Amino acid sequence: MSYNIHNGKRTKFFLSESTFPQTIDVIKTKCKGLDIELVIGKPSEFDFSKGKEFIGMLVQNPDNLGNLIDYTEFSAKLKEHKMVFTIAADLLCLCLSKPPGEMGADIAVGSTQRMGIPIAFGGPHPGYFATSDKLKRKMPGRVIGISKDVHGNQAFRMAMQTREQHIRRDKATSNICTAQALLANMSSFYMQWHGRVGLRKIAKKCRFMG
Repeated sequence: MSYNIHNGKRTKFFLSESTFPQTIDVIKTKCKGLDIELVIGKPSEFDFSKGKEFIGMLVQNPDNLGNLIDYTEFSAKLKEHKMVFTIAADLLCLCLSKPPGEMGADIAVGSTQRMGIPIAFGGPHPGYFATSDKLKRKMPGRVIGISKDVHGNQAFRMAMQTREQHIRRDKATSNICTAQALLANMSSFYMQWHGRVGLRKIAKKCRFMG
């Protein structure tokens, strides 16, 4: 998505070295397929003089070492060079910490396994994907919105689906999306059941155990 936002005019992407190893491996594979030069290093040592050569940057928060960082000021510098900033954030951690959007992130991604999904020998787990309103039409897949039915009850509906999947085909930016409806429903029901107060209690218990 970050690559397509720049229409292929930039060919470098920066990835934090403290991102989860499995995430780094997936991004390496993706970059190889798109001929994107992947630079892995410490965000704190990023050379902003070369910022306009980069598509964007992805950081993990909390990272693989357990560090939780406020990227608000850092993201402002990235925006000066029109770099797309992505934060891979832990959902349960967000019950207590500053959300990616308030830090200036353009994209937030992550796993919802934390929300009531058994480990199941490593997967599968549903994920979440969010972006700013400005970039929503660059999103792969579909956007679901809240509406009302004829009786005035709250209902969810498909608000947007990129038609390019049917028209552009081989040039489409959206890949075929794997259905994880059961696991997605389990996560959403888990969050509804515990509610804001319950999830914060669980997050605090995880934070201070051991």
